[in-house]
Amino acid sequence: MSEKSKYVGVLGCGTMGVGIAIVSARAGFNTIVIDTQQSALDQAAAFADKFFAKSVKKGKMSAQQKDEIMGEKLTWSMNYDALDKCSFVIEAVFEDLEVKQKVFSQANESCPKETIFATNTSTLSITSIAAGSGRPEQVIGMHFCLPAQVMKLVEVTRGLQTSDDTFNRTVEFGETLGQVLVNTKERPGFILNHFIVAFNNDCIRAYENGLASVEDIDKAVKHGLGYPMGPFELLDYIGMDTQLRVSLALFNQIHDHSFYPPPLVKRMVDAGFLGRKTGRGFYKYGESGMFGT
Repeated sequence: MSEKSKYVGVLGCGTMGVGIAIVSARAGFNTIVIDTQQSALDQAAAFADKFFAKSVKKGKMSAQQKDEIMGEKLTWSMNYDALDKCSFVIEAVFEDLEVKQKVFSQANESCPKETIFATNTSTLSITSIAAGSGRPEQVIGMHFCLPAQVMKLVEVTRGLQTSDDTFNRTVEFGETLGQVLVNTKERPGFILNHFIVAFNNDCIRAYENGLASVEDIDKAVKHGLGYPMGPFELLDYIGMDTQLRVSLALFNQIHDHSFYPPPLVKRMVDAGFLGRKTGRGFYKYGESGMFGT
């Protein structure tokens, strides 16, 4: 591994961004996290420190390893020029085509010409995102499974212009991160969201129609289907605003009613009941913040 290849950039430090940054830094990469708000960077850094502290407590790493990651491997910045050594840049901003194109366009001005741009999009076209990047042959999809710092799965997706070299380098990079990779076609929702978004919407409709309580639906899914989290626990984790945005993005492409968000989703968003990050969703939490408690 060359010295330059040891640098990874992450654009955006929300739920997905900080998780991806943890994965990258834990694998030994010097990881630069970029965001437009210092408060968001501070919150993400605090979450990463808390996560690694728990890893030390569980015996998964030493206190020295934690200090090295937080002190040397993770950098938090509002300046795109900090990406000037990165071999990979992973975009993890919210699901908006123009925003994703904009952050890649900004990164394009600061990154070396050989840098690969990976988008963590869960619903949008890789080809469309690449069109605004300035380097479409070097844009590829890397959709990490939520929560990225815990789950191993990554969906790798080529756009129409993605080069073979970009694909091969991305697979090698993903394996170095310690992730499990699956290759998907460029289709709305790829594998995971093609199933889970509609499933979560169906669970919300079942609750709206009085089939069972939130708690009992979660118990049934966990203990009957073997899921690690119930649908409402997962929705509180990802955020109802994200569920609304992703559902509409998929519905507008596929025109399948199962992807259209139930009325309760919009009402909860309007009420500010987004989940863990606001302290209340389908469940109540001790405090608001990136993930609540």
